[in-house]
Amino acid sequence: MKSYFRALTIAGSDSGGGAGIQADLKTFSALGCFGMSAITALTAQNTRVVTGIFPVPPEFIGQQIDAVLSDIGTDAVKIGMLHSPEVIEIVAKKLVQWNCQNIVLDPVMISKSGDKLLQSDAVQALKTILIPKVFIITPNLPEASVLLDRDVETMEDMTRAARDLASLGCANVLLKGGHLRHGDSCDLLYQKDTDNMTKLPGTRINTPNSHGTGCTLSSAVCANLAKGIGLKTAVLNAKAYITCALTAGAEYTTGKGHGPVNHFYDLWPEG
Repeated sequence: MKSYFRALTIAGSDSGGGAGIQADLKTFSALGCFGMSAITALTAQNTRVVTGIFPVPPEFIGQQIDAVLSDIGTDAVKIGMLHSPEVIEIVAKKLVQWNCQNIVLDPVMISKSGDKLLQSDAVQALKTILIPKVFIITPNLPEASVLLDRDVETMEDMTRAARDLASLGCANVLLKGGHLRHGDSCDLLYQKDTDNMTKLPGTRINTPNSHGTGCTLSSAVCANLAKGIGLKTAVLNAKAYITCALTAGAEYTTGKGHGPVNHFYDLWPEG
């Protein structure tokens, strides 16, 4: 019998379908993985605004993870929205309990519409409890600024920040440069074991449809790791995927705000 490549996402649900669990599962599917989920929160949101957040009790989040991993197992884990210290603690506990590997943490803090998704007291828990247990974190510049308690705004800032983020205990850092104010978007991949810093340049894409970009990129990294691809290639392939998804989605109108990327750009016929 054949086996699927398996990827688990632990994140919040986006009722608008562009980010969170929905974006993660679409990405896993597009990249050839069997996707599973443990939902940490329900959000009422669309392309313009988050109108409500309904937290899932930590105990039930743990039950979801137990149910999936005790039966199906997983080859990689992507972690997104974790809104409270209690949720962070249960997720970290379960990752250790089930000896999870290839853990990708996207430290989601603010939605595309500017709504806060992480409680202030959860930042310290993220830094001390969860980050030391993951394989790679994928913060953008505002998220890196919060984690380091200083502004990260330039390429020079990014280089120092990548090493400082790794010093929190994770093995690798993908620091995303989409918020750089000048020039194209350049990401940095820092691999702590070799002290290797790789610049990953990218052309800035003119599109109103960027909702779920961070979720999609981190899920793509997760899917590639689940398939046994080495980290650097996994990140490069993920960047290529999100670039194509952004480019293909630029021509579409979905809602009245920040629309989604086109996760299935190479599978769906032109509409």
